[in-house]
Amino acid sequence: MISNFRLHLLGLSLLVGVAAPWAANAQASISNVGSGSVEDRVTSLERISNAQAQLLQQFQQQLADNQRDIDSLRGQIQENQYQLNQITERQKNLYQQIDTLSSGASAQPQAASGATAPAAAAEGATASDSASAAPTQGGDANSDYNAAVALVLEKKQNEQAIAAFQAFIKKYPDSTYQPNANYWLGQLNYNKGKKDDAAYYFATVVKNYPKSPKSADALYKVGVIMQEKGDSAKAKAVYQQVIKQYPNTDVAKQAQKRAAAL
Repeated sequence: MISNFRLHLLGLSLLVGVAAPWAANAQASISNVGSGSVEDRVTSLERISNAQAQLLQQFQQQLADNQRDIDSLRGQIQENQYQLNQITERQKNLYQQIDTLSSGASAQPQAASGATAPAAAAEGATASDSASAAPTQGGDANSDYNAAVALVLEKKQNEQAIAAFQAFIKKYPDSTYQPNANYWLGQLNYNKGKKDDAAYYFATVVKNYPKSPKSADALYKVGVIMQEKGDSAKAKAVYQQVIKQYPNTDVAKQAQKRAAAL
């Protein structure tokens, strides 16, 4: 659309460039109609008038075409802005849903920020495959991710959701949903009591996706798991890293309280 608009502007410029000398010649012609018979002069004036009317009509048509293109472009911009707002709102809702699920399993507040990998995160932890078969993948990262989330939030089928997120991680290694999928796996395994697997996935978020909005909370969750497993030294080290990496945040305040109690 922008390309067509530029072509119209170019055409209008060329038209003006051509019309300018022609108009000057027409003016000169008008000044020269004084010679000859009355009929010849009238004929010359009519020819010049018709040419000017045709040129004016071409200008008007060109302006109308340009206006249509401008209106169409403005509509496209508004549509793109609406779609961007929808995507932003959807992403916000997803994070809220993740936080709701997380708070249901442990009464710890959530935070959104970037992080670096913990020094001793989930030592010896390995991810186990779910016994349930993963749902059929649709071939599209966005639809497959949404289907996995729906298994948790709508269908309450957590076992199938774990299998779906594991399949997603393998199938779409470059997807922007990778940190979210790993966080889901961490929370789902934590809810099942599989703390080693949960620590593995939370640590993956922190290590591989430090700029993810869920990285800070994932690091804090690693500390919680280490504390629950009875490894106070590692838990305290992780809490101190949370405090250092995310000062003045809710998750840092929670880490400070837990570290002080160790």
